[in-house]
Amino acid sequence: MAYGWLADLVLVIHGTFVLFVVLGGLLVLRWPRAAWFHLPAAAWGALIEFGGWICPLTPLENHLRALAGQAGYAGGFIEHYLLAWLYPSGLTRNVQLALGLAVVAFNAAVYARVVGRRARRPRPR
Repeated sequence: MAYGWLADLVLVIHGTFVLFVVLGGLLVLRWPRAAWFHLPAAAWGALIEFGGWICPLTPLENHLRALAGQAGYAGGFIEHYLLAWLYPSGLTRNVQLALGLAVVAFNAAVYARVVGRRARRPRPR
């Protein structure tokens, strides 16, 4: 039972991390210092997508599920939880690249706005 709970905890942490990677730039609009956390997270998320790799949290969750006597899953977190819902046909390499590009483009636009705000702010004398 504890392993199943731990697997669910890893799932929640993983999902929260994915949301932070995708939308964390919006936090930077309000709290610019959040960029110190978001930029490395976004870089990691993009690296995983562009590299076609699986995040280490996925095998950890599957291992914990196996210890709990539950079935794990093949593929990655995004493929299993998100794309199964968004794209019933499954994850292809092109979809994975498109997702990575969309995340990078969205966050680049947000950071461009953050930098633009800072450039327009009057400087103290």
